Amino acid sequence: MRSCWSLRLSRYVKKQQTFSFAFSIIACALLLHTLPSVAQFKMPNDFKAGGEAGSSNSYLFPVNPGQPNFLAGTMGELRSTHFHAGIDVRTNNMVGVPIRATQSGYISKVIIGSYGYGHALMLQHPDGNTSLYGHLDQFKGPIANFVLNEQYRRKSFDLDINLEPNQFPINKGDTIALSGNTGGSSGPHLHFEIRNDKNEALNPLAFGFTEITDKFSPMAFRIALKTLDRQSRVNDKFGRMEFGLVRSGNTYRLPFPIFAHGNIGIEILAHDKLDLSQFRCGINQIQMFVDSALVFSQTIDKIDFNTTRDIVTLMDYKSLKTKGARFNKLYIEDGNPLQFYSLNNKGTVLVNSGTKQVTIVMRDLAGHEAKASFKLQFDPPTEQLPLLETYNKPISYEIQENILAVHARYVGKPSPLTLHSKSKKETVNADYFGNGHEVFLINLKIGLPDSLTVGNEQLKFSFKDAIPSGTDYTYYGDNVEVFFPKGSLYDTLYMQLGQSVRNGRTVTLIGDPLVPVKNPIQVTLKGTEQDLASTKNAVYHLEGNRFEYVGGQFANGKITFLAPELGEFAVVADSIAPTIGRISITNRSARLRIRDNLSGIEKIEANIDGDWLLMKYDYKTGIVQSERLDKKKLLKGMFELKVTDRMGNERIYRQRIP
Repeated sequence: MRSCWSLRLSRYVKKQQTFSFAFSIIACALLLHTLPSVAQFKMPNDFKAGGEAGSSNSYLFPVNPGQPNFLAGTMGELRSTHFHAGIDVRTNNMVGVPIRATQSGYISKVIIGSYGYGHALMLQHPDGNTSLYGHLDQFKGPIANFVLNEQYRRKSFDLDINLEPNQFPINKGDTIALSGNTGGSSGPHLHFEIRNDKNEALNPLAFGFTEITDKFSPMAFRIALKTLDRQSRVNDKFGRMEFGLVRSGNTYRLPFPIFAHGNIGIEILAHDKLDLSQFRCGINQIQMFVDSALVFSQTIDKIDFNTTRDIVTLMDYKSLKTKGARFNKLYIEDGNPLQFYSLNNKGTVLVNSGTKQVTIVMRDLAGHEAKASFKLQFDPPTEQLPLLETYNKPISYEIQENILAVHARYVGKPSPLTLHSKSKKETVNADYFGNGHEVFLINLKIGLPDSLTVGNEQLKFSFKDAIPSGTDYTYYGDNVEVFFPKGSLYDTLYMQLGQSVRNGRTVTLIGDPLVPVKNPIQVTLKGTEQDLASTKNAVYHLEGNRFEYVGGQFANGKITFLAPELGEFAVVADSIAPTIGRISITNRSARLRIRDNLSGIEKIEANIDGDWLLMKYDYKTGIVQSERLDKKKLLKGMFELKVTDRMGNERIYRQRIP
């Protein structure tokens, strides 16, 4: 404990007053805008079109070429589960806008589906690149008849067909389709990609399109600082803390220094904007300087589809899951395989003396630049903090990497903590305390506690094992068996495992839902045959009040499934058939709406007097609509629609069409 108690208290009061003042002016400051002159997209020296592109003048913009166009999304922007691999071209909320071939070549692939790209075409070009057009409504030209005939030949709405070279030749500028809202689209637009011969997504805006202009620089909103080991502190505390930035033109700053000690990781919440668009777009390049030395550099100019899931290592996953905030880490943690970084160091900032000036430079592809800056002031850690905030709960905990941080309330003077692990007991003192709140930092590498006590409060844990990330590993429990294939984890997992009964069903917790996994893990649940064996039973992932179908196979009194993420799982029975509602049925078309209450739609089949009938399906609206192979042939006779969910529940709708 320091002797200069009054000096420290004065500094804390000043710090809190400064924070309060800064936060009060953020809302006003964010309203200020100073905009640079309009610039067309061009490649700054830092960016290339992947090296495999042809002449930038040889590509045609696919929507209304030669006219101003606007985007709803850019290549490389951060999505929740993947990097956005192309640009989203707005079509003024209209379906049916002509889509033009960006370059000559041939159609190499056609995709029809209810999810993902929806209706999509891929074109192969002479320079080795491939262009993709997604969320289409209709195909135009010979490909349209080919697709319809293939759907009837295969008796399937969904298609994924690789085509022969020059089977469907295309000239630059040909209308190949009409824009739509199919697949995973949240509104009418064109998703447009350009890929190189390695199937890596390139930035379409690096191809010199003059139809898109940009006069906005990137915008920054918040900074987050995270302690990266047990000895590190931010404002005398362990953990992750966020701070709002104050804007002045294209510069952003914190109007106060951040007191820090040890190894610190820095994150930024920021995005780019384009002309006449409210959408949040990605930032192509971010660099961080500490006292003028470049310590971090991230450039997203191409995307490897094999690593797009690894976006969870670039963002703070807990903020993403709990708040939907996409903070970009400016440091590289263990397990991050992404290739966007040009420096050998990992971006960690070591604060061990003096004051460090941190400057973050953000650039978009148009060359616009914005900066965020703040100071990190060295401050050795102390045990006693006069203005440490209090917690509502008597005792709680959180895990950050290898550290178990326990927060406890105390009355009078701090109480020590007693760790219980099997037959062992260990007493430890608080790492820091103050204002009736104490914090203990437990290194989980040393061992996993069964429980702990602080004063009269007890905290029980369900830690079962420390799961390594670099090897196959199986945990064997009484009721649960979990297999972690090599590469399924990004880092060591301190696995908690437990079961509880909720609303009459057994819920199994596997790991921490705020820890990402790279690839699915295999889980086997044991129980009575009455609980598991029903053909209507399946495993569901519980997300609050939502049940997400996972599936599973029953055998020998066990049900085995692949878990795409950690969290809570339950075996739930679905015995309710889908619903079918008639919208309109005439001689020209049949249009109905289908829904399922739990497991989801598995199969849609329709016929007219026993002849197979194509039904186009939009999962977003639940609408299915017929399409005849011979469009001149009327619908006449007994129409039948059969909808089956994933658990085999079936609903049939019949109507005679005169």
